[in-house]
Amino acid sequence: MTDQQNYNQQLIEEFRANRHKPGGPFEHRPLLLLTTTGARSGKRRTTPMMYVRDGERLLVIASNAGAPAHPDWYRNLLAHPHVTVEVGTETFDATAVVTEGEERQRLWTRIVELYPFFAEHQAKITRQIPVITLSRQG
Repeated sequence: MTDQQNYNQQLIEEFRANRHKPGGPFEHRPLLLLTTTGARSGKRRTTPMMYVRDGERLLVIASNAGAPAHPDWYRNLLAHPHVTVEVGTETFDATAVVTEGEERQRLWTRIVELYPFFAEHQAKITRQIPVITLSRQG
C-alpha cells in the first residue's frame, strides 16, 4: 500500500468509528466517504474527501491536489455514476453528475470563495478540475 492509501484507510476507519459520537473529530470538517465501482475492476472502492453542500446536493471536487491527472475515483464515477455516500451519521445511494458550463462555473466560484486553495490546485495544471454533484437517489 502507498502512503496515501494507508492514510486514506486510517481516515476511513476513524470516520466510521466516530461518526455517531457528538463532538467527534469530524463534527466540523466537511468530510464524506464516497464509494465508487471500479471502472475496470468492478470492485467497490471507498475514498475520503472534502465536500461542499449545495442545497440537497453535495459537491465533490476532483482536484487530486493539483495533480495533472484526474483522481481514480473520478474515472470510476464516470463509468458508474451510481455511488454510495457516507456523511455524518447517514449512508445513502446517490447519482454523481459532472457539472458543465454555467452551472460548473457558478459552483466553482462558490467553492473557491469558501476554500481558496482549490484555485491554487487549478493554477498548477492545464486540465479543468471537475465539480461533481451527488444527489440522493429515491
